[in-house]
Amino acid sequence: MNVESFNLDHRFVRAPYVRVADRKILPGGDILVKYDVRFTQPNVDHLEMDAVHSIEHLTAELMRNHTDKLIDFGPMGCQTGFYAMLLGVETEEFLPLLEAAFRDVLAATEVPAANEIQCGWGANHSLEAAKAAVAAFLDKRDEWEDVMDEAAAQEAADSLPTAPSGGCGCNCQH
Repeated sequence: MNVESFNLDHRFVRAPYVRVADRKILPGGDILVKYDVRFTQPNVDHLEMDAVHSIEHLTAELMRNHTDKLIDFGPMGCQTGFYAMLLGVETEEFLPLLEAAFRDVLAATEVPAANEIQCGWGANHSLEAAKAAVAAFLDKRDEWEDVMDEAAAQEAADSLPTAPSGGCGCNCQH
């Protein structure tokens, strides 16, 4: 499929995690790196929308205090995490930036631009819910780079029927 995350088997990821979801070389030679910043286990849990919305506003604003290479920080439609897009920022540089921005979220006293003038749904924010979700994510900092449950993925692969050599495994004659 054309969308990278549609090719990711969501059954075998272990949230929370941070992974490179895509990397593109732009026409001018810059490298755009897209990160999957996953807060909750897909198809098991999700963030409430007021938390998602507030984390988006807070991180998009506060991460820019640490780098000018952030292009966008936006939510996933499934409400399990966010995509961060940065210019030329590889994982070893991104993880400390993310941690610093999230520590700033914990110190925040308000959600930036949470009003009807600057936001399309200004009433749909919760600083408290955002802080709770970010605190839980930071508590698992040492696990951010452990993306896949390799044992479960291997067990699933091993349980798939295999075709005999020279055929597809059905009774057809090809």
